[in-house]
Amino acid sequence: MPQISQLAATYMSQIFWLVVTFGLVFLVVGRGMLPKVQATIDSRDGKIGGDLAAAAAARDAADRAEIEWQARDHANRERAQALMADARGTATKASEATLAAANAQQADRLAAGEASIRAATAKAIGEIEGVAAEAAQAIVTRVSGAQVTAAEARDAVQKVLHG
Repeated sequence: MPQISQLAATYMSQIFWLVVTFGLVFLVVGRGMLPKVQATIDSRDGKIGGDLAAAAAARDAADRAEIEWQARDHANRERAQALMADARGTATKASEATLAAANAQQADRLAAGEASIRAATAKAIGEIEGVAAEAAQAIVTRVSGAQVTAAEARDAVQKVLHG
C-alpha cells in the first residue's frame, strides 16, 4: 500500500516542524519572556517581604509604645490619686477647722442667748413678784383693812412662789 509507505515520510516532516516550532517557542518564551516574568515575581516577593518586615517592625514599635504609654498612664494615675488624697486631707482639715470655728461661734451665741434669757427671766420674775406684791398688799388692805408694807408683801409672795 502506497499510503503506508508515505506515512513515514509525512510524519517525519511533521515531527521536524513540530520540533522546530517548539524550539522557537522555547527560545521566545523561555529565553525572552520567562526571565522578565521571573524578575517581576522576584521583585514582588522582595517587596512583599520588605513590607512584611516593615509591618512587623512597626507592630513591635507600636507594642513598645503601648507598653511605655501604659507605664506612663499608670504612673500618672498614681500621682493623680496621691494628689486627690492630699487634696481630700487638706479639705477635710479645712472643713474641720471651719466647723470647729462655727461650733465655737454657735456655742458663744448660745451662751449669750441663754444668759439673755436668764436675765429676762429674772427681770420678768422680779416684775411679777413686784406686781404680785402690790396686788397682795391691795387685796390685804381691802379684805382685812390692815396695812401691809411693801417689803412684807414681797416676802410673802416670794415664799409662795419659791416654795
